[in-house]
Amino acid sequence: MSLQFHNQLTKKVDTFKPLTEGKVSLYTCGPTVYNYPHIGNWASNIYWDILVRTLAANNYDVTRVMNITDVGHLVSDADDGEDKLEKGAKREGKTAWEVAKFYTDDFLAGMNALNLVPPTHIPKATEYIEEQLALVRVLKDKGYTYQITDGIYFDTAKFPTYEDFADLDLEAQKAGARVEFNPEKRNPSDFALWKFTPEGEKRDMEWKTPKDLLESDTESPKFSETASRRESIGELAPSDSRAADVSENLATGVASNAVMGFPGWHLECSAMAMALLGETIDLHTGGIDHIPVHHTNEIAQSEAASGVVFANYWLHNNHLKVNGTKISKSLGNGYTLQDLAEKGYDPLDLRLFVIQSHYRTEGNFTFENLTAARNRRLNWRNVAALRHQIHDTIQTDEDNEAESKTVGLYATSKALVETISNDLNTTGALALIDEAFDTVLASRLDTIHQHALQSLLETIDDLLGLKLLETTPDVSDDIKRLIIERSRAREEKDYTRSDEIRDELYKNGIAVRDTASGPIWEYTR
Repeated sequence: MSLQFHNQLTKKVDTFKPLTEGKVSLYTCGPTVYNYPHIGNWASNIYWDILVRTLAANNYDVTRVMNITDVGHLVSDADDGEDKLEKGAKREGKTAWEVAKFYTDDFLAGMNALNLVPPTHIPKATEYIEEQLALVRVLKDKGYTYQITDGIYFDTAKFPTYEDFADLDLEAQKAGARVEFNPEKRNPSDFALWKFTPEGEKRDMEWKTPKDLLESDTESPKFSETASRRESIGELAPSDSRAADVSENLATGVASNAVMGFPGWHLECSAMAMALLGETIDLHTGGIDHIPVHHTNEIAQSEAASGVVFANYWLHNNHLKVNGTKISKSLGNGYTLQDLAEKGYDPLDLRLFVIQSHYRTEGNFTFENLTAARNRRLNWRNVAALRHQIHDTIQTDEDNEAESKTVGLYATSKALVETISNDLNTTGALALIDEAFDTVLASRLDTIHQHALQSLLETIDDLLGLKLLETTPDVSDDIKRLIIERSRAREEKDYTRSDEIRDELYKNGIAVRDTASGPIWEYTR
């Protein structure tokens, strides 16, 4: 069995071959923690969780890094506008550090609710400032940078293959450059590695720019404010150890009239990936919107610095729309996990909804579609609940495995791994599960092999993370006694008592379905 992925680097489906046999290095672009993630953000995380589970199912030891962007992500890919964290701080009347911590904690809680496998490392951009400055230093020494009024930029004209990854047309970009294009930039595609704090701006997050990174004639009149400008420095210090000296850095910068600044968004990912995974990694993931700018810039700065390929395989998920339109603040359709919970949906309903579409196809969220996913998950949970109501027969395991239904369940487990290993084909995997479960539901209880069903459920949970086993506990002894009493009442044609018990069971979230092989209890929610 081989793994295959659509690789943006080669523009085709490639057979996966890691750098080191049995091991995989994976970098995932993580959240910018300035607000609650919406369902489109979570869709991306769900798909890459499926990737991690698929790699594990193929016996790979995965070292995964997913960054937390807690500084430097500007509101525009053109390296202008406010930093999203600073903007969030103004919106909420908090410091950028407080905003970052709150939404980082919220994101991690959301990961847990969605049953996402925790990455090996979850570094914050503010924890890797020194590594980012070191990367700028290497690029400067190699002649890839230049300095303008607002920061230090990467000269894309000096990286010959810059256009290749996203099939860009840089000449067309130059010809179509807007009037407001920064006239100091040499090329429209050039991007900021390190931004200087704008004149007169008070930033919560900024660091002293090392003198060796600045051009010799750099002046800093805009940094002549007195220490009073930073009177609240003590309140801004972050809790994490790697950034704990930020207050001292800020105070030193003010006292020495230093040039203060902060990292460019693209710089962060390269620095953290190379620091934790090495100069060349196996897999890099993100959204398709990252291809033309963010990932293109990551490749340019990483490979310019190291001289080697940055990542061998690049995977990108498509957009999730809502009611056929793009998710946007103006439309109010950027639903969060909190929004879904208020409407009665479980995070695992969203998880199943997302994987009903292939990661490279455009998804469309509607509440009707989410309800359908919730109903599908309830149906699957009721199949899982059958394991509490069946027992392996007195036949030997060998005899059972020879029966077509039993063999079919074991074969489905193997087929699931093979299907999802083909470019994360979740839609095909779900179809296999539906087919197997339809067979189970159409079978007499005494013909269902308990171990085979248990094995299939374990495979589904390992691959898809739907927690079918964890969310389907056996009913209590009291409920079991009520089910038996109901059966006796029906045998005695005491339908009044039977209906009373039915209603009592329903209040406890249980329904009973009468079949030729006896009553079967099911969850109602």
